[in-house]
Amino acid sequence: MIMILLTVIHVIVCLFLILVVLLQQGKSADWSGTFGGGSSQTAFGQRGAATVLSKATTAAAVIFMVTSLALTIVSTSTGSRSVVPATAPAPTPAPAAETPKPAEVPTVPPENKEATPAAPTTPTTPGKEAAPAPSGEKTKQK
Repeated sequence: MIMILLTVIHVIVCLFLILVVLLQQGKSADWSGTFGGGSSQTAFGQRGAATVLSKATTAAAVIFMVTSLALTIVSTSTGSRSVVPATAPAPTPAPAAETPKPAEVPTVPPENKEATPAAPTTPTTPGKEAAPAPSGEKTKQK
């Protein structure tokens, strides 16, 4: 209940502060200020008499700061709901029982035996002949 009341007051003060600031006339906003005639050597220009609008601006700024602090304190101390909805943590996937084996590529016997390359022969020792290649061709011997 207090949170709603503070929020309503805060919004009203914000709108009032915007309105009061926009209604004020700026410093040196007359014709002499255009050409530098109304300024002095002070940091923020001449200090004029406090008008009703400047007093209302100060009061609205103070109320704005107080309501901002009050909203912060109330929202953190009461454990109220957040404007951001709480999300449940993402479920962790269950580990796979067994890793699948890669698919085996079926071997297809060649249609043309002559086109197949010959298997490598084993090295021979001097004085012995090499064994014939296991291909379908007959090797010629000298």
